[in-house]
Amino acid sequence: MSDKLNEALEAAFAEATRRYRERGFQRRVGFGTKPALINVDLANAWTRPGNPFTCERMDDQVMPAVQKLLAAFRRHGFPVVHVTTCYQVTDRDNPNTDMGLWHHKIPVEAVAESDRHLWQIDSRIAPIAGEQLLVKKRASAFHGTYLAGYLRAAGVDTIVVTGVTASACVRETVCDGLADGFRPIAVREAIGDRIPGAVLWNLFDIDAKFGDVESLETCLQQLDRIASRQHESVTA
Repeated sequence: MSDKLNEALEAAFAEATRRYRERGFQRRVGFGTKPALINVDLANAWTRPGNPFTCERMDDQVMPAVQKLLAAFRRHGFPVVHVTTCYQVTDRDNPNTDMGLWHHKIPVEAVAESDRHLWQIDSRIAPIAGEQLLVKKRASAFHGTYLAGYLRAAGVDTIVVTGVTASACVRETVCDGLADGFRPIAVREAIGDRIPGAVLWNLFDIDAKFGDVESLETCLQQLDRIASRQHESVTA
């Protein structure tokens, strides 16, 4: 992203923050008592070069941040859900396609189910035994999936969201998560997009209205705090 674009966005956010706060927006939802990590579309079609869905800053920012979060969730035994997207029928003329009408807007045929490598979770954060692998068909990880039921059964009240893209699947997952009664936490360094400026703008807007945008360091500290409290309650 160019310095000029960054400066313009920061200036716009400063004024927007002032207006939002005057009207009572940008409140905090906070962490609850049991978090789950929701990694959205961190599969090869999004994280590796050469695909229409490929996103920026995967190698130098997003993946390292997700790796640190993943290590913390695994260490504390909190639930982890890896979300990906693929389609069985990629023929746009087939009325039985599982793409619905989305193919009128984006090249969803680029993640055909028949090519597992495309929708396979990036090997740098590959799922381990006990972690969920959820396949979705729409932008939100909640829409038409078992995610909400799984989380409630596990006693989860907070979703820590990472992945791509900030302007679509991450944003929709955060919005639907809040609507379904979960506390959404979007991790600033662990969210990416394809378009310059899209991450900054969408994270700003999410933070104003739909969830808390927190730094990686803050999230790691909160995970340690929650785990410590759980341990104290068990041993008391």
